[in-house]
Amino acid sequence: MRKLRILAHISLDGVIQHENDESFAYGDWTASYRSPAGLAAVMEAQGSTFDLLLGRRTYDIWAGYWPKAGNSPIANGLNAATKYVATHRPDSLGWGPVEDLGADVLAGIRGVKAAGGPDMLVWGSSTLTSMLLAQGLADEVVLLVYPVLLGRGKRFFSDQVNPCALAFVSSQATATGVLINTYRPVGPLTLPPAGY
Repeated sequence: MRKLRILAHISLDGVIQHENDESFAYGDWTASYRSPAGLAAVMEAQGSTFDLLLGRRTYDIWAGYWPKAGNSPIANGLNAATKYVATHRPDSLGWGPVEDLGADVLAGIRGVKAAGGPDMLVWGSSTLTSMLLAQGLADEVVLLVYPVLLGRGKRFFSDQVNPCALAFVSSQATATGVLINTYRPVGPLTLPPAGY
């Protein structure tokens, strides 16, 4: 069974949104914090070969960008990866190789994960992240935490996320102040006994 890893660029207040729209004006908020060390950490977290698990909105945003991004290790890896997409419009998936997850997204993810192959990565796709953790399907969470507060924007977790515990795996800091923190989900959150 392959591993499923969630990765996210995240502000200190939990925002992962990057696209500009009428409600969010900070689309490129990570740019001034980029560094060779940060790129190396992303490349290490992704691995040399991987597949992608994406929500439809993230897929559409990336499909408009990465095929035109030129020749770079990140672009080449993302473009070559098989994209497994949660969508109700599978006939309009043009950035391939690509497969839709079917009408039952959870069953589709379980099937793809069990089928074997390279590790699966989830970038963005905040609707999927909460579901993956709630269903015990995520094996690792890698957060690139930026020293900024954005105040508003799409959050890493929805308000409906189930409480769960994560075991700390590793952390490293870049010279620009980005912390790359890796965690492993270990199950439901347990509280200390009363009077602790």
